[in-house]
Amino acid sequence: MAVDNSSPENPKRRDFLTTATTAVAGAGVTAACWPFVNSMNPAGDVMAKATTIASLKGIRPGEVKTVEWQGKPVFLFHREEKQIATMEGLGEGKDPEEDGERVKNPDWLVVVGICTHLGCVPARKKAGWFCPCHGSAYDNSGRILTGPAPRNLDVPEYEFVGTDQIIIGKTQA
Repeated sequence: MAVDNSSPENPKRRDFLTTATTAVAGAGVTAACWPFVNSMNPAGDVMAKATTIASLKGIRPGEVKTVEWQGKPVFLFHREEKQIATMEGLGEGKDPEEDGERVKNPDWLVVVGICTHLGCVPARKKAGWFCPCHGSAYDNSGRILTGPAPRNLDVPEYEFVGTDQIIIGKTQA
């Protein structure tokens, strides 16, 4: 009697081997791809610069303190009552924006100190900031008044921690 070798004795055994081989191959592909996917996460030095804690102590009304956040200067401006009253309402110029939209506390203006025209650092003047490179002028709310700058000074994400400290940058929830 001839033996039939064309059909397996246990057909489910072949299904199990196919499934097991596929699972091992999938795990191998995942293990091989993980270093590439993980390399897309921010490096430790980038995460360290994601936020900056700044002290507001010792900044008298009318004074500006500059701190570094992500390699950029950030102006912390303690505004006087007269300056606050002057800045209330809608700003004029190319990028009109209300003062209340630019500040979380009327006493403090927090803006990135980089001119929005070509990236210069504006100098502090009594009525605001002036970029000597191309003549852009900003008011005491960081709104563009004149010059080639296309928009207001940027307001970073920040939050007050008590009355004398702020955290600049996006904080993790």
